[in-house]
This record gives sequence, C-alpha cells and structure tokens, in this order.
Amino acid sequence: MRSEMKEYAQKNESLSSPFLQNNSLYSSAVEGFSKLLKTEKIEYLVEKFFAGEQAIEDLLRGFWHQDHKVQKVIDEFSENTLSNFYFPFGVVPNFILNNKNYCVPMVIEESSVVAACSRSAKFWSTRGGFKAQVIESLKVGQVHFYWHGEAKKLQDFFKQNKNSLMQHVAPLTENMQKRGGGLVDLELRDKSDLDPGYFQLFGRFETCDAMGANFINTVLESLADEWKDLVAASEVFAQEEKEVCIIMSILSNYTPECLVRVWVECPVADLNDPTLGMDAELFAQKLIRAVKIAKMDTYRATTHNKGIFNGIDAVVLATGNDFRAVEACGHTYAAREGSYAGLSDASVQDGIFKFWLEIPIAVGTVGGLTSLHPMAKFSLDLLRRPCANELMQIIASVGLAQNFGALRSLVTTGIQKGHMKMHLMNILNHLGANEVEREKAKVYFAGKTISFKSVRDYLAKIRMYQ
Repeated sequence: MRSEMKEYAQKNESLSSPFLQNNSLYSSAVEGFSKLLKTEKIEYLVEKFFAGEQAIEDLLRGFWHQDHKVQKVIDEFSENTLSNFYFPFGVVPNFILNNKNYCVPMVIEESSVVAACSRSAKFWSTRGGFKAQVIESLKVGQVHFYWHGEAKKLQDFFKQNKNSLMQHVAPLTENMQKRGGGLVDLELRDKSDLDPGYFQLFGRFETCDAMGANFINTVLESLADEWKDLVAASEVFAQEEKEVCIIMSILSNYTPECLVRVWVECPVADLNDPTLGMDAELFAQKLIRAVKIAKMDTYRATTHNKGIFNGIDAVVLATGNDFRAVEACGHTYAAREGSYAGLSDASVQDGIFKFWLEIPIAVGTVGGLTSLHPMAKFSLDLLRRPCANELMQIIASVGLAQNFGALRSLVTTGIQKGHMKMHLMNILNHLGANEVEREKAKVYFAGKTISFKSVRDYLAKIRMYQ
C-alpha cells in the first residue's frame, strides 16, 4: 500500500515529495502538519494512530475522487484534508412550487427525511402545490466600535458624514450595484446602554445572487477605517473624543430582512386521505394543536424546528451553501419574541386549512462552492439554475414539506412506524445481514413494530436454520 502511495504521488506532481522516502518524522510529535502533502499526512496518521494499513486503503482507495483534478479542488475547500466524507445525494421528484415542477436535490443521511418530503410533495401536488414568495432579501453587516463622548454629538456627526462614508466604499460596491445590489443603507446604533461607549455602524446589503459574505466584510472593513479617520480628523470633537476603537467588522448571519414565506392551503374536506386513519376535520384540528404546542413549549419547539431544518439543511448542502449560517439564523429568528418557539403556523378559517412558514434564508447561486463543487453545480443545474430568490423559496418549501410530513405522522400513526421502517436497512447493515436475510426481514417486518432488538432476534432465529 505504501508503494501505491508513492506511485500515486509520482503521477501527481502536486503531491510528490521526497518526504515519502523518509520516516524520521514519525518518531516524534509532528510540527507543521498543515504544510505536509496529503500522502504524508495519511502516512503520519497511520504510523501514529492505526494498527496495520487498512486506514491507507480506506483513505486512498475508498473515498478519493477518481479524477485527480476534481479531488484537488475538493481538497482545497478545507485544511488538512485526507479524503472525502460521503453523504447520500437523493432527490424529491414532482415537487410543485408556484405551479412549477421541480426535482429537488437533498443531501442527508436519514432516509426517512427524503421519504417524508416525497410523501408530502405527492400529497400537496394534487391540492394546489406549495406557494412561496420572497418578502425581503437584505443582509446585515456591522462595525463594532467603542467611543467615549456625548452620543448625540456622534449621531449628528454621522448624519453629516453618512454620504461621505457611502461614497468612500463606492469603488468596492460598483460591480454589485451594476447587478442591482450594493450597500443599501447605513446607520449608527448607540449600544452604550449595554456597555458604556459601545456603538455600531449597521449596514444593510443587497447581494443579488451571491451569498455575499466576502463582499460585505470587505466593505465593512473599509468603512471602519474611513470612520475612524473621519472622527480623528474632525474639529467637532475634543482631543479625548477623537479616538475610535474598532473592535471588529463582520457580517451577521442573523438576517431577519432576508425573509421568505411559503404556504399550502386547501378546503378542509380536501385533506381527506385514507392513509390518515381519521377524518379530515380531526386531522386538521390535531395538526393545528401540534403546531400550537410547538409555539408554547420550548422542548417541543426544538424538535419541531429540527424537523424543518431536516429539509432545509439537505437542500442547502446539496446546492453548496452554508447550512450552519442558515440554521443559526433560523433558530435566532425562532426566539425573536423573547422565547424559543416553533417556526411554522397552521389555521382553519372559513373552511380553508392553511399551513405556512416564514423564515430568513440567506443563500447564493453564484460564487463559493456553488461554482466549484461538482455536485453543487449538478444540483443547481437540476433545479434549472435558479436565482437566489428562487432558491430561497425552494429551500423554505422543502422545510415546510418536511414539517408537514413529520406532523402528519405524529398526529396519526406515530413517528416510529415510518421512521423505523426506513431505518430497517441501516439496522440490517449494522448486523451484517446478507442479501437473502435482508429480503426475508423486509417481508417479515412489513406492518410490524421495528426495533434494533427485534431485528437482531429475528436474524438470530433464521440463522439457526441456515
């Protein structure tokens, strides 16, 4: 296997190194690990942490991309990369949104999520489908600084110099402005009630089809430098007031003005479905109460919203966007009124059932991984190259579909029946079932309660007679 590593390195100049001929490093703690070539990192880890060379086999042969150029691109997404960590890439076909038929990509390791989303998509496809609209698409950035003096004096100075600050960053925002975006507004916020001398320059940005993090941060840092210089050079302030202490300039992942609304609705009678096990009126009533419980109880709200993000995260990941930023924003938004609550709502008015979700989602369809990761590009092609606003609507709709699927199960058959049915294959794989055993187990457990113990006992039983 080591000879394979050397051969691989020789075929790829970017990976080749004379270090492969020298094992002296492995006798002590490693320094400069990030500067080692990937093959060197792998060999070091095998020497230090693994018995035998199976780890080399797994990393080198099992999960590297066959195209070395593609693998090099993926390696450069992060630091100290050794291999790739695979997640399943699935799709939900026939997802009707705003009267348009989508095949939606989802990257997630939980099979029941894709199954539930597909079931919800099918259910609503004959009841008008999902509807969505972007309410706003502004993002936020802040310059956090300290200044000691009379707050009104600083506010007056800011008002007089706001246009000058906006003009100062005009060369940085020019290209974005040509696409319809840029720095939309800037204000000075007095936060000295929280900490003496604490202020912010609070900017709102439109970044069009880009997520825009680098753009926003570049503009903020330039604003910070100019603001500091303007205050220092002004004759308005006494000498002791001329010092602005910049703490940091950074975008915020809380973007309550980057908001999308998605909903489904139909007459209550149209909710009738033989698989519900109850009439439409009772189903609607129970679902509305389940949503209400998530508004009142933090324990339930957390799991309720996690279900929404099961769908949201899967599409965000598939399209090369930042699921961590989207989740952080969504959870903050869920607590915007002072306590953490469920994000979705439901009602029946004049015989019409309505289920909806308003959520901030900041994503992009250009730049970053969206244009570099081959599967992210594939996902966006699959979605017919949506703009950022359209992608916001798709993502939010999948979140609502996932939430509906979870609530439907919870208030009817219970969550475990469908979840464990989908989980059966994972249990069988864990227990080392062969193909014949897997097929027998699928037949045996159809309609039965599934647990790890019941599957293990069943396999033990049938193996006794093999």
